Amino acid sequence: MTLFDLFRNHITDALTQMGEAGVLPADLDTKNITVEPPRDASHGDLATNAAMVLTKQAKMKPRDIAEPLAEKLRALDDVAAVEVAGPGFLNLRLTDSFWLNRVADVLSAGTNYGSSDRGQGVKVNVEFCSANPTGPMHVGHCRGTVFGDALSSLLEKAGYDVHREYYINDAGVQIGVLAQSAFLRYREALGEEIGEIPEGLYPGNYLVAIGEGLKDVHGDALTKMDEAEWEPIVRAFTVDQMMDGIREDLGALGVTFDTFFSEKLLHEAGRIDDALQVLTDKGLIYEGVLEPPKGKLPDDWEPRAQTLFRSTDHGDDVDRPLKKSDGAYTYFAADIAYHWDKYDRGYTELIDIMGADHGGYVKRMKAATSAVSDGNAALDIKLCQLVHLYRNGEPVRMSKRAGTFVTMRDVVDEVGKDVVRFIMLTRKNDAPLDFDFAKVTEQSKDNPVFYVQYAHARICSVLRLGADAFADADLSDNALAKVDLATLTHPSELGLIKLVASWPRLVEQAATAHEPHRVAFYLYDLATAFHQHWNRGKEEPALRFVQEDDAAGSLARLALIRAIAVTIASGLEVLGVVPAQEMR
Repeated sequence: MTLFDLFRNHITDALTQMGEAGVLPADLDTKNITVEPPRDASHGDLATNAAMVLTKQAKMKPRDIAEPLAEKLRALDDVAAVEVAGPGFLNLRLTDSFWLNRVADVLSAGTNYGSSDRGQGVKVNVEFCSANPTGPMHVGHCRGTVFGDALSSLLEKAGYDVHREYYINDAGVQIGVLAQSAFLRYREALGEEIGEIPEGLYPGNYLVAIGEGLKDVHGDALTKMDEAEWEPIVRAFTVDQMMDGIREDLGALGVTFDTFFSEKLLHEAGRIDDALQVLTDKGLIYEGVLEPPKGKLPDDWEPRAQTLFRSTDHGDDVDRPLKKSDGAYTYFAADIAYHWDKYDRGYTELIDIMGADHGGYVKRMKAATSAVSDGNAALDIKLCQLVHLYRNGEPVRMSKRAGTFVTMRDVVDEVGKDVVRFIMLTRKNDAPLDFDFAKVTEQSKDNPVFYVQYAHARICSVLRLGADAFADADLSDNALAKVDLATLTHPSELGLIKLVASWPRLVEQAATAHEPHRVAFYLYDLATAFHQHWNRGKEEPALRFVQEDDAAGSLARLALIRAIAVTIASGLEVLGVVPAQEMR
């Protein structure tokens, strides 16, 4: 429970008592009452709209509700003052002792601080990364992968039952092209001069190793087969090898999945037929002719009868084709089946992380999910914008191994997974992100990952200094949680505690909004506040953390900064980043 939930309960209890006393009508609906920080921090610590929300129900002026409610709240031990503002808003200022007690909450919880049961164990399927197994993962995949993994951790911290899923696009034309490309490299491995890679095939050097692997397993046997014989063998081998490489790259980024779901098996198991039958039974599939696309007509467009899904019945702009001209299913048909399969497995909360180029899929996939679940499943699609790579301001050239792009592994190997993961979350997912190899490794305030890690490492250093200065003192979290904090009276110290105390609310808000970047922003703000407080100690000696002639005050300050370190570690855990114990 966040402190805002706690005071909301206090407010609803006070309103119930007022109803019982006849000050208010009984049994008022309080579900729309909110408690949150005031827009202007000078107004207090909490603000509530209770009187404004209840005025219509109670048939009373807001201030006639607010004034007696304020009197009730002033009687609470943790409330220092309550003011009625404007037409009837209430601003609450809490006691210093209330804030000081929050330090013990943090130290007792450890990195579980901020965890909640807000999600109530609701099952959430988060599908992310899902890079086609036609090449190594590139830096664009990296952003979506980090976003999806951090979002999953954030949802878990907020009490959801999260399932991480990777959808393997191992069916369709592109996999056939991959098999052709791998077979060419196989012939090369056998000593054949293949010359330039033909246009339309995958040119990257990553397929050289797969060609060698095919030679090691099959010798020259595949060359004696017709294409219809060798193609499925090469296809299966190549996809397996590519997925092994992708799993290895994911491991380097610290990402694991609960399920790797095969599109190929979706076809083979007849799940597409099953899903479309569900839509047919609902009257949502028909034979028809689509209107021509708006604007200039493509040269190959022609009006023809098609098997269509009535996606407009579920909020889409146009109905969507389910079959190609040759009778094969469209990718959309497979996507419908895949999302129906998720729903069939018991997931009513679905999140898809996609690249920016998938914007056109959003409405149709939401319509499909609504249709196959009768509106019982909610689909949120998060689009991740492009990552622009630079080195000292100059664009980074493509990877020789990949042939056409910079691989994710190139980036991780150069700067480390923790830097990559943190930086990928320093912008909202729908905003482009610039990644400069020089800037993300520089030791400055302008580098957010360094600044946050430096705060944690600085605190660890101070705690080691404290252990040396007070050798007989117990500086464990359990012991620090029991320290008398009454000496922490400086506004900067109380401000740090208030910022730490806001972490549980931020977790719940970020999880509800599906926005893990808020965690990175919060950590930077907390680190900044800590560094600023550190610097105040240069001007005000009384704020210095370790003072050998003031053991009681030093222990209080050590408890405070240890709570800050725990909160930073709790946030970094969500991001999948290891807190730094020291900086080199």
